[in-house]
Amino acid sequence: MKVMIVGGVAGGATAAARIRRLDEQAEIVVFERSGFVSYANCGLPYYIGDTIVDPEELTLQTPESFFSRFRVTMKVRHEVTALHPESHSVSVKNLETGEEFEEQYDKLILAPGAKPVQPKLPGTGIDKLFTLRTVEDTFHIKEYIRQNHPKSAVLAGGGFIGLELAENLRELGMEVTIVQRPKQLMNPFDPDMAAFIHNEVRRHGIKLALGHTVEGFALKDGGVDVILKEAAPLHADMVALAIGVVPDTGLAKDAGLTLGIKDSIVVNERMETSAPDIYAVGDAVQVKHYVTGQDALISLAGPANKQGRIAADNICGGDSRYQGSQGSSIIKIFDMTAATTGINEINGKKAGYDVDKVVLSPMSHAGYYPGGKIMTMKVVFEKGTYRLLGAQIIGYEGVDKRIDVLATAIHTGMKATELKDLDLAYAPPYSSAKDPVNMAGFMVENLSQGVLKQFHLEAVEGLLHDGKVNLLDLRTEEEYRYGHVDGFVNIPVDELRERLDEIEKDKPVYVMCQSGLRSYIGLRILTGCGYDVYNFSGGFRFYDAVVNDRCLIESSTACGMDQ
Repeated sequence: MKVMIVGGVAGGATAAARIRRLDEQAEIVVFERSGFVSYANCGLPYYIGDTIVDPEELTLQTPESFFSRFRVTMKVRHEVTALHPESHSVSVKNLETGEEFEEQYDKLILAPGAKPVQPKLPGTGIDKLFTLRTVEDTFHIKEYIRQNHPKSAVLAGGGFIGLELAENLRELGMEVTIVQRPKQLMNPFDPDMAAFIHNEVRRHGIKLALGHTVEGFALKDGGVDVILKEAAPLHADMVALAIGVVPDTGLAKDAGLTLGIKDSIVVNERMETSAPDIYAVGDAVQVKHYVTGQDALISLAGPANKQGRIAADNICGGDSRYQGSQGSSIIKIFDMTAATTGINEINGKKAGYDVDKVVLSPMSHAGYYPGGKIMTMKVVFEKGTYRLLGAQIIGYEGVDKRIDVLATAIHTGMKATELKDLDLAYAPPYSSAKDPVNMAGFMVENLSQGVLKQFHLEAVEGLLHDGKVNLLDLRTEEEYRYGHVDGFVNIPVDELRERLDEIEKDKPVYVMCQSGLRSYIGLRILTGCGYDVYNFSGGFRFYDAVVNDRCLIESSTACGMDQ
């Protein structure tokens, strides 16, 4: 059996190694148009920023090492130019010699990945404009920085690559600005959670120009002007485009394979395409979202590697099936970690779910053990059924393990109320006896039993103008003086029982504290005394971060830059 693979990075390299482990006699040939195979896309920005110093660390394997261990022929700098499903062959061009030839296969795996979005705008061909996808792109950017010592950079796009590149350029001492049309970075997060990402980025000196449309680029004064719609241009010594990726599926389209979202390749659970004996994996394929069951594009390394293994199993006579992508992801943002899994609140509503949520701010480990840091968690679930839909966590220590617990809970079909029952490891340096994941479960259980009623940030503005409600801030007087929501009256929770006569009993009571814990205690006190009480989800800390961020974004939209 001869197996041919187009693309030798994540899914393609995994498939090649798996086929060899299952079939020692198979002939395996991989065509990769770049000069590198099995490289770590996610590590490319960190080489630019000198976190990774040795360029050899970017490649997990070389063509030589792959052949030595697996007897897989890796032909780099070879581009497959056409597929011929009817004759089980492909056309190939050697990019170094110009030679063109055809090669036969018994089974074919397409793993071309995705390519950076290249907008058709004036000036996209100038030499100070970069994209980052391959190792060669990385070396190109690194060499430009070494030779020209740029002092400033503008990044168009604020997704994973854009944000990681921004951090690494900033670590090199550059002035960095991120500009993009959406009014938030990192769209997998809801805007309220993205506020914490924005705050961390700004804290490290990166400027944000959110809500702006880029209309072109022009060389000026030895640098580049990024031309914005209805705003002054942004000027920098270099510009990087990181406005997203699209499936690189020209070959599949020309060959008549069935295509889906954004011309992605449609595959079944076995990773089979519409053409006999042709499989496809990775960023180029359309998948089912594990939570919603809807068609989706999810460009992440984990799913690509799993899909490569599944295609290999099936080529070798197995029956492996891909269950869908959940979108679990994590990113380092300077000192902070941001992670998400499942769907966020916005996408849950778009998918037709009756969405509810809890927001909490637990410590990363026991408060009495030194070094604990606050994290912000948002857990999204379906009203009534309490089915877990997604979670977002932003913080410092312990974010990674909590998001993985929640990802596992979603995958196994747990209800949000059942999070309270998870038996999670505890020692003071690592967690609390009631882990943050358990705490989220306790909160949802309280909601399900009517022990807790809550209100959210989007309701605050209306409540401030209602006139028929009690608005209470239950923090200390000092905390209240430091900052509060105008209209909320301060009664510290420890004085609440003695000051009930200050609260009108015929009006509902809306309570707030710093994180939501003391106000929940106040809610139980007031409920026990006959009041109708609602607790603010997330606390003043959450409110303050989100509202301040929105103000900065609006000022950015008005003048072109965060103040």
